[in-house]
Amino acid sequence: MNPFRVDIPEADLADLRHRLTTTRWPAQSGTGGWSRGVPVAELRDLAAYWADGFDWRATEARLNALPQFVTEIDGQPIHFVHVRGPREDALPLLLIHGWPTTFADFAAVTAELARDHHVVVPSIPGFGFSTPVTGAWDVSRTAAAFVTLMDSLGYARYGIQSGDVGAGIAGAMSRLTPAVAALHVNGPSSHPFGGPLPLDGLTGVELRRAGRFNDAVATGLGYLQLMSTKPWTIGFSLTDSPAGLLAWIFEKFHAWSTQVHRDVLLTAASIYWFTGTGATSAEFVYESMNAPGTWATATAPTGFATFAADNGIRSLLDPNHEAEHWTEYDRGGHFPASEVPDLYVADVRKYFSAYQQAEFH
Repeated sequence: MNPFRVDIPEADLADLRHRLTTTRWPAQSGTGGWSRGVPVAELRDLAAYWADGFDWRATEARLNALPQFVTEIDGQPIHFVHVRGPREDALPLLLIHGWPTTFADFAAVTAELARDHHVVVPSIPGFGFSTPVTGAWDVSRTAAAFVTLMDSLGYARYGIQSGDVGAGIAGAMSRLTPAVAALHVNGPSSHPFGGPLPLDGLTGVELRRAGRFNDAVATGLGYLQLMSTKPWTIGFSLTDSPAGLLAWIFEKFHAWSTQVHRDVLLTAASIYWFTGTGATSAEFVYESMNAPGTWATATAPTGFATFAADNGIRSLLDPNHEAEHWTEYDRGGHFPASEVPDLYVADVRKYFSAYQQAEFH
């Protein structure tokens, strides 16, 4: 286990600026805002800011304020943040990012959560600084690696907070070890490949969420279909073109969030770009979507937080109100740790307060 600092060479920054400023932009016909994907005018504006406004060095310094490490598990370098809280008996929390985000998604909340917990934030293999990738990685293999990571840190009992594919990893971890005391999941939703949701009997916010979910099933799953079937094809664009990578990520931030600052989006895009993990993260999605049992039910107690841009419908996902914790908010979306850190921290802290009696090796 070795200390780690983010330190991108100046030559890589210069190369990124050159590629962005010499991008060949496509002509786009027709109107309709975002109905056909990312509008060229909006991407050009964001790319210009990435090239000549976004301060990567300031971002790098902010990330390096977090204690980071790299260890090797199952032949794979695993990058992670580890902050010990002031209470030795505090419940450790493992925070797992999803796609298209990185460990940096939790940078704004790590210190606050560490007031009450020991906090561990790993990078999924093939995402960000958990590179180079060795072999095929998916949700199940990652779950086993993260169980090993937490055990190596001396944590015999811990909670996990996650969303997106990170929730799949958390669920798999709960099936591997009783050390997982409880899970907290943001953005619960029906499986998108299950087809449109029935609207009968739904009213108010649940009807709006179901409509939004059905729209996503009809017109918003191109990215998932491609990464789940032909990740190599999109991987060339994600690796060789920063504009292509940015468009791929920008579309999801636009669709899934309500108030993410562009610096947050560009932090994620920059980490994927500098580490060359746009393609390997797509392959992770491919491996996970094509592996049996990836999305099996978690075995640990689970609490849920649904934010304004999420599509979680409790009457469909938890019709008997069996979940021990379900909260709904009128702000935020798929990236709550970055969008609404105040709501996120309060909800996580409230849920895990009932599990604060920790045990250590």
